[in-house]
Amino acid sequence: MSQRPRILVVEDEPAIAELIAVNLRHGGFEPVCAADGATAQHALDAVLPDVILLDWMLPDVSGLRLARQWRAHPRSKHVPILMLTARGDEPDKVAGLDAGADDYITKPFSTQELLARIRAVLRRRAPEQADEPLTDGGLTLEPATRRVIWQGTPLKLGPTEFRLLHYLMAHAERVHSRTQLLDKVWGDHVYIEERTVDVHVKRLREALGDAGALIETVRGAGYRFTAHSSQ
Repeated sequence: MSQRPRILVVEDEPAIAELIAVNLRHGGFEPVCAADGATAQHALDAVLPDVILLDWMLPDVSGLRLARQWRAHPRSKHVPILMLTARGDEPDKVAGLDAGADDYITKPFSTQELLARIRAVLRRRAPEQADEPLTDGGLTLEPATRRVIWQGTPLKLGPTEFRLLHYLMAHAERVHSRTQLLDKVWGDHVYIEERTVDVHVKRLREALGDAGALIETVRGAGYRFTAHSSQ
């Protein structure tokens, strides 16, 4: 049985899909191609992939809708999603991240960049922090069970937001720059923009609700987790 990471490539342009598949095989991955949302869903239902490369524009459904759908489903919510898009404008990039994508890559892209980003999201998936529960300011994070509890109420966080909160809580009261967070939470950030951090902090605060006030913006410096906010 193949031990290669399985990559679901959702791309409706046959030439692009084949080019991606060839490069993935050469890079040590096992590609599975789908030209539309229905085929992609069937492939995902059959075998859960390690990473999803998801085109923004598809013939039957938008990539954004698929990203939201898969991120909301318990079985696929932890699978990293990398959006493939010809849309390079900032609002479109943010929309992709808000839909649940872990990262995005703008066409045209180099083979090296694509493979580097896939390896990066696979590395981020691997837990590297301790499993001891963290409690501060009425918020509890349990790494072993991936649970976050605010004053007795369980909260739902995406995988990237969970890692971000884990790191901030493990280093409470310290200010972390966007570059530091990219390095510690995302790992290989050579192709990731600092704006990505802002989007995930926003999503983290929204997921935390009232506890979002514990994530403090330090102007000109970055972010920190603090139970002693002046707010």
